[in-house]
Formats: sequence, C-alpha cells, structure tokens
Amino acid sequence: MNARTILFTILAVALLSPIAVVAQGFAGLGSNAEGFAVPQRGTKLEFPRDHGPHPDFRIEWWYITANLQTADGRQMGAQWTLFRSALAPGERQGWSSPQVWIGHAALTTESRHYVAERLARGGIGQAGANVEPFNAWIDDWQMKGGGTAAHDELDNLDLSANGPDFTYRLTLRAKGPLVLQGDHGYSVKSSAGQASYYYSQPFYEAAGTVTLDGVSHEVTGKAWLDREWSSQPLASDQTGWDWFSLHLASGEKVMAFRLRDKGLGYTSANWIGADGRTSPLRSDAVLFEPVRTADVGGKAIPVEWRLKIPSRGLDIRTKALNDQAWMKTSTPYWEGPIKFEGSTSGFGYLEMTGY
Repeated sequence: MNARTILFTILAVALLSPIAVVAQGFAGLGSNAEGFAVPQRGTKLEFPRDHGPHPDFRIEWWYITANLQTADGRQMGAQWTLFRSALAPGERQGWSSPQVWIGHAALTTESRHYVAERLARGGIGQAGANVEPFNAWIDDWQMKGGGTAAHDELDNLDLSANGPDFTYRLTLRAKGPLVLQGDHGYSVKSSAGQASYYYSQPFYEAAGTVTLDGVSHEVTGKAWLDREWSSQPLASDQTGWDWFSLHLASGEKVMAFRLRDKGLGYTSANWIGADGRTSPLRSDAVLFEPVRTADVGGKAIPVEWRLKIPSRGLDIRTKALNDQAWMKTSTPYWEGPIKFEGSTSGFGYLEMTGY
C-alpha cells in the first residue's frame, strides 16, 4: 500500500506457527497492536537504517511494481514483494524467531498473469533484509542494492524472481529522490487514526530480461518501490483498499488510495513533482469512481476507474492491461499494470484487496 500495502496471509502465519491469529479487518490488518510498537507522528525517518526491518512492529513490506515493454512495444508488468509479519515483537535467531516472511512475484501480459508465492520462517537465513549493503530476499528471490557516499542504498537495485513458466531479472536505477508519503512519512489510514510509516521511490528506470514460457525478452520501463511498516494500519471495519501509483506524461507522479468500510471510506493522495517535491492532498481531494467491472474468478472486480483530483485538474480513466490479474496467493487480491487517458495520459499500477 501500495497504499502500497501488506498482503501477508493469516493462513501462512497459522501454518508456520502454533500461535493462533484472529483476523480483524482485511487480512487481520486491523488486529489489536498491543505489545507492538506503533507509529508516532513527528518521528523522522532515517536512511539507510529504515530500509531495513523493524521487528518491533507487527507488519512490514518491500514492494516493487514495474511497467515494462519489449523492443517491439509489447506491454507487461512485474511485481516483487517481500512481507514480514511478526507473531511477537523483536527478533531471535533460529527456529524461535517470531518473524514470518512471505514473498509474492507476478508477471502480467495482455493475455497471461503469472503468479508465484514463497513462505519462510525468520531466524534461519531463508528470508530477511539487511541494511548495508542492502539486500532483501526470500529463497533465491533477491532485491539487492548498493549505496555509496553520494547515493542511497536503494538508488541502484538488482531484482530477480521466478515462478512456474516465468523469470525476470531487472536493474532499477533511481532518477529522483525518495518520497515521504503522508505527513513526512506518517501515513494516516482511517478517521480513527490508524497509521503507518510509508515512503516510496517512484523514479526508477528499469531494464532487464523477462522469460515467459521459455522465451526471453529484453525489456525497459519504469518502476515504483513502496516501503511501509506498522502494527495496526487499518481500522477493524475496513474491508480492503484500492491503491493507484501513476506515472504522468509530464514526469509527475501520483499515489492515491481508498480504504473501504461500511461508510464513505477513507482516501489519501500525494502529488509528486517531476523533481520529487511532494504535495500531500486532503483526504477528500481525490474522487474514485469504478466504471467497469469484470468477472475475475467469479468475483465482480472493478478493472476500469475514473479518478479525479479537481484541485490539480486531473480527470482520467484507467484501464487494466489484463482484467484477469488476480493474485491466487494465500490471501488473494487483484494487482496489475494499467494505462490511462483523459486530462493527461500515462501508466501505472493498481492494487485492489478485499473483493
């Protein structure tokens, strides 16, 4: 959350631990945070320290989406995500570690959506994240960085993942600064005050190789990283979210999400200049309107949207590259590349949970 977002799974935690988990809100993200650290407004994020794990918080993720194209113009999208979920605060080595790790990888084309999932227990080296040099991994899936005195640890990343019938290896090079979402990285998620720490790197230029069904393709494009951690990011009555990351033709970026409940819901957005300067928008500044649904695995999923930010003159209609971009993981959700037209054009990613 990608709003950008964790989609750790209650099923995975139950399988990997004897500790019982009771779900509240979508995927248990509204569960009581008692015993865990909680975000505090006014806390200054520090880098590279905060690129690494925060084991005293209950949930966390490293999340990349990439809009890619082949030399002949074929469009596709790649997703790489590492989730950390804590059964108890803190870290211990070996099998006594309370940390559970989950990886999701996907590759989306106009005609196919490839998905893979990995599960791991912390403390045994199968999955984790290091700060300097930066590396986040689960099994052989890697997000490796390398900073210098002049560059952040996340400025240059090597990304790799694989699954049934697909593999990708990408290099990501940041062409702009890290972006703090919300109030200097403190991102409110409900009218009751639930919040997370949240920052992004929306300025990656991507290049590499995608292999589908044994055929390799050289690709280029743009990518977006979201980093988020909390212990209770949702209210107990919030059933899911719709999250957009948008690359505008002007070079500007937009992050916007809507968290759904039984009422009007809660919205948030950030207008990001081409130079990285941010303008967080009021919670009522963005309007979300689903305009077309598709049958996705027996569910009615809104795959085309109208988004309006009147204060910025933005009025666009988004369209999914592939309506069937359904993540058939332990906790299922929809995630895939989109393009848009209207007051401006561009492309990005859409994530929808709780449908």
